[in-house]
Amino acid sequence: MTIEYIDKPEQLADLCNRIKKEPWIALDTEFLREKTYYPVFCLLQIATPEWVVCVDPIVLPDLTELFEVINNPEIVKVLHACRQDLEIFYRLTGQVTTPVFDTQIAAPLLGFQENPGYAMLVSSFLNVNLSKAHTRADWTKRPLTEPQIKYAADDVIYLCKIYKTICDKLDELGRRDWLDKDFEALNNPELYQVSPVNAWLKLKAKNKLTGKQLSIVQALTEWREKTAQAENKPKNWLIRDDLLLELAKLQPETVTELGHIRSINERIVKRYGKVICQLINQAKVKPPIPINDKSKSTKKTQKQEAVLDVLTAVVRMRADDNAMNPTTLACRKDLEKLLFNEDDNPIRQGWRYSMVGKELEGLLDGQFALTLKEGNVLITEG
Repeated sequence: MTIEYIDKPEQLADLCNRIKKEPWIALDTEFLREKTYYPVFCLLQIATPEWVVCVDPIVLPDLTELFEVINNPEIVKVLHACRQDLEIFYRLTGQVTTPVFDTQIAAPLLGFQENPGYAMLVSSFLNVNLSKAHTRADWTKRPLTEPQIKYAADDVIYLCKIYKTICDKLDELGRRDWLDKDFEALNNPELYQVSPVNAWLKLKAKNKLTGKQLSIVQALTEWREKTAQAENKPKNWLIRDDLLLELAKLQPETVTELGHIRSINERIVKRYGKVICQLINQAKVKPPIPINDKSKSTKKTQKQEAVLDVLTAVVRMRADDNAMNPTTLACRKDLEKLLFNEDDNPIRQGWRYSMVGKELEGLLDGQFALTLKEGNVLITEG
């Protein structure tokens, strides 16, 4: 298949006309965000089973007409691990690209592990080992080499092939419509907008902080996110996560005290020191936003651990019944959320709820019971 490189405006009109005739297209992007907060859009790859193109958004910064066609709701967009690609499209157009079929989301319904890599799927379905030669390439540099262009194009050429295979296998199992709600969830614009106020929720060690410490971390992460967005810099260039936690524990009140902390950059102290200390002093007298995570904040009893073991056994049974990886159905964290009746739980959504979630809720509510018969675990009405 000949790879067409599009870097002239007159080529875009022909491409748009071709896309309009297609029921679905495969999409991928090359981008960099090592030195910026927002991804730098470097290349757009588009393919069907008959043709493949690479569009250069650096040479052609105005892709309005192209994305009007791509965003046609009658055309399915096939991607793998689509969140970052859709973030780029959303920032570029202000619209969520729909409808989407994400092969990473779909593959676990065929027995793959959760979040399988693209290379793994290509190898498993097509027995092709993808090159990793340009994984660390600087895609902002022009001109791109022929090997780079081929490397980028392969990501959509093989995506077309595995998409067809995945759809055929899902249809054989009657599972294609199981993915509808998973893909509909990708239509939420909030997925592609970072809220500085909620940035602290991504910190892994937040549950170990006391009241004042948590309040300080919440204030500093919000400031860091806003500053990184405004200056378009990686947030860790300002303050790393581990330093945020250290500042919350040490609570420096003056720029001098801040400068005595060994792990902080002198340049950061000079430029932002006053603001950081002001935020720390203000946060110390404010109540923190509470952590609503009972499964982590509450130490589980032996009885609760036993209940989780029972729920895990049911998940393993249903996964075996459907030839799936058990962690695709529910991981331990999901079961803990169910036990503590927390919201935002994948077990209570879509096909997972039909396959195992409703049953697990019935066990916890006493509607169902587990019994053993001839070496098999059975679920009966309680």
